[in-house]
Amino acid sequence: MCTSLTYKNANDDWFLARTMDFGFELGGRPVAIPRRHHFTSDASAEGFTTNYGFVGAGRNLNGYILVDGVNEKGVGAAALYFNESVYADQPQNGATNLASHEVLNWILGNVTSILDLKEKFKKINIMAVPNSLLKIVVPLHWIVADNTGASVVIEQQADGVKITDNPVGVMANSPEFDWHLKNLNNYVQLNPALHSDKSYGTLVANGFGAGTGALGLPGDYTSVSRFIRTAFTRQHTEVAKDTDSAINTLTHILNNVEIPKGLKIQADGGFDYTQYRGYMNLATPTFYMQPYADQTITKVKLTEALLNSEAPVEFELQAHQQFNEVN
Repeated sequence: MCTSLTYKNANDDWFLARTMDFGFELGGRPVAIPRRHHFTSDASAEGFTTNYGFVGAGRNLNGYILVDGVNEKGVGAAALYFNESVYADQPQNGATNLASHEVLNWILGNVTSILDLKEKFKKINIMAVPNSLLKIVVPLHWIVADNTGASVVIEQQADGVKITDNPVGVMANSPEFDWHLKNLNNYVQLNPALHSDKSYGTLVANGFGAGTGALGLPGDYTSVSRFIRTAFTRQHTEVAKDTDSAINTLTHILNNVEIPKGLKIQADGGFDYTQYRGYMNLATPTFYMQPYADQTITKVKLTEALLNSEAPVEFELQAHQQFNEVN
């Protein structure tokens, strides 16, 4: 389970942010992938070679698998769980055949904009190939945004690939994205102001003060509720003035959907929790990672040295909470 959103600050710089909510320990850390990096593939013998460098959260599993990040062209993307996914059983001649867990690497390594994505994705065939870590075909959909603010959601079901423009700048998990958009019609009453007084017969009912406009805002951890909650907070949160305050603002928005350990128990007794939060500055471009165990934010900017490195570069995360000790 995950939640993602786009965001624009007062300087018209765009950002993409996400929570990574999962039960299995993914062990991700910041990773910079250089230009012209060759990825082996579980879906084809030849694999694929990228054009552009990128940085995001990932892990080396006989080759790096990233689940979010931003590339040197200002394209950001995040992979989120999507149970309704249906992938191809057979490779397709003339197409780039990818396993679902390889799609994000391909996007960040080869796409320069949303327009470019829509054109190039016509030659992508997503196959039902198991992931080496989870040992399953990972059901995913993807939110992609560029530094103009354009954003789309990519989903593949039985009727094929669908790339949908994202008018609200939010994405969560199942059901499909179009359903989430329609569900917003059930929450048109939400607003950040006070509700007006209401008359019932001769009785005038008064609200209990500030915040009454958000009565009915769902507070549970289902993807349906997280989508609504994020759309509401994204719409009404004060616009940040610069990059640093934008990252700070995004932390507060995602606070509304972060899942602490123990609050979302699965049928097998395990539980999902927010393993980290990722923030992508599409203007710089820069990746920020905030793990569960240490709320300090680790920042990695794409530099020429990283982009031209001979191999991917990993960055350590702290395993315990850090403090600013003043005495």
